Amino acid sequence: MAGLTARGCARGREGPLLAPTDAELSQPAPDSFRVDFETSRGKFAVVARRGWAPHGVDRFYYLTKHHYYDSTYFFRVIENFVAQFGISGDPSINSVWQSRRIPDDAVRHSNTRGSIAFASEGPNTRTVQLFINLRGNPKLDTYGGGFPPIAELIDGLNVAESLYDAYGEGAPSGLGPRQELIMGQGNDYLRRYFPRLDLIQRASITREWR
Repeated sequence: MAGLTARGCARGREGPLLAPTDAELSQPAPDSFRVDFETSRGKFAVVARRGWAPHGVDRFYYLTKHHYYDSTYFFRVIENFVAQFGISGDPSINSVWQSRRIPDDAVRHSNTRGSIAFASEGPNTRTVQLFINLRGNPKLDTYGGGFPPIAELIDGLNVAESLYDAYGEGAPSGLGPRQELIMGQGNDYLRRYFPRLDLIQRASITREWR
């Protein structure tokens, strides 16, 4: 019911996804929490650990609590590398979050197989996009200033590794989706031109440790 409420509010041009408040965004997440993902490929579970990357985990907690990741696609899946997700299927939500950047965190845990980190374009540019490491990627610990993991898969890694990857790298480097078109057209663009991509149907916080 919480997911329906959050999405319903978003469509009504109000609520935590279209009108996030600085007061709530600044609230710290629990020390750790579990998120269960239901996807078109199957289920997997992750545990986020605030000690690894406090700013990143706080953002992940806020977004997941308000069901931001429901109905979002794995739009960039590179075989034996990463599975990236986190652009909303609703362009109005994208317009709110694309400029809400969070400060960098130090890399306190390596990009091991099954770990999850925010994507970024350089220092202090993380917003909402995440990727799952489908193998150990230690080079990402330092590349571009480093990608600090915020969580790790504790169940269902085989599901993540089975996500549809034949579209490959995104345009213009490859033939996969263009991120700016996902931002502007939402899931309609992906369903029309990339119908085989896998979908996060629902991501829910199921346990917290403080």
